[in-house]
Amino acid sequence: MDLKDKVYSMFIIGTDGGGYEKALSHPLGGLIFFTHDIQSKTQFKNLIDGIKSKSAAPLFLSIDQEGGRVERTENIYNGKKYLSARFAYEKGEEFLRNQTKQIALELKSYGINLNFAPCIDVNTNPNNPIIGERSFSDNTDEVIKAQTIVIKEYPAHGIIPCVKHFPGHGDADTDSHLSLPVIDLPLDIMEKIHIAPFKAAIENGIEMIMAAHLHCTCFDKETIPTSLSKNALGYLRNVLNYKGIIISDDMIMKGVSAYGAAEACVKGIKAGLNMLIYRDSTPETIAVIEKIAELAKTDTELSNCIETSYNLICGLKQKYEKIL
Repeated sequence: MDLKDKVYSMFIIGTDGGGYEKALSHPLGGLIFFTHDIQSKTQFKNLIDGIKSKSAAPLFLSIDQEGGRVERTENIYNGKKYLSARFAYEKGEEFLRNQTKQIALELKSYGINLNFAPCIDVNTNPNNPIIGERSFSDNTDEVIKAQTIVIKEYPAHGIIPCVKHFPGHGDADTDSHLSLPVIDLPLDIMEKIHIAPFKAAIENGIEMIMAAHLHCTCFDKETIPTSLSKNALGYLRNVLNYKGIIISDDMIMKGVSAYGAAEACVKGIKAGLNMLIYRDSTPETIAVIEKIAELAKTDTELSNCIETSYNLICGLKQKYEKIL
């Protein structure tokens, strides 16, 4: 496997722009699907079947299907079908378990194998513009109870879960799609309230964690997104002893895009990101992947990080080869 192919394996990209079709000739990491990709059950399944038939390697076929506000299959049902995390959990553990099973079985029927869910942020800020009812609760212990149900239920029905948004987006007062939120809490408070659900998820065997585009002053004095921070991602590895894949949130979001596209990716990879998400596959996005591969030819640190990530990705794909 050459270096360029290993870089392609680190990316999950969207369909907008059409570049994904050419990218499939490389061992691409995967595809992410949004509402505009899903017009009917038959159409969506055919889309996925077509992608799989053209792919040079098994793919993570992914989606954000949380229920409620973040539900990509809404066109199929002319509206929302599933409850958001908070409202599902308020109906009880059995309701949450059954809804998770329903989501998993539906996604599996289309060919999806990876869901960027659940949100295990503790929504401590009532004015949070982006999390809200996507969080199970404003209470850490309740979030831990709920996420334990969900991250066990998904794999039982053929879906890999990815918890988000490390180290916790619940105290933010701005939307990282639009700007870089700042979480100004001491580490002991972050650990007790916001990081605790991630620690519990790791203890329960979670294999993919999404890093948030927000600045946490407990990890870095200089302004830098957690997703690009060696201190923050190193904490996941060295303090929480996490062995799985660390994936970025969408790299087009304003919380990180100001750093420059390829530059942000390189910084993130060196900080500890193993995979990166781009919601599109425009020529600009494909050029980012190609540029990283070119830079890695003369950057030993970068190429070593790519090698580490490639091995992690291959390991997870091999484990789940029957569902990919």
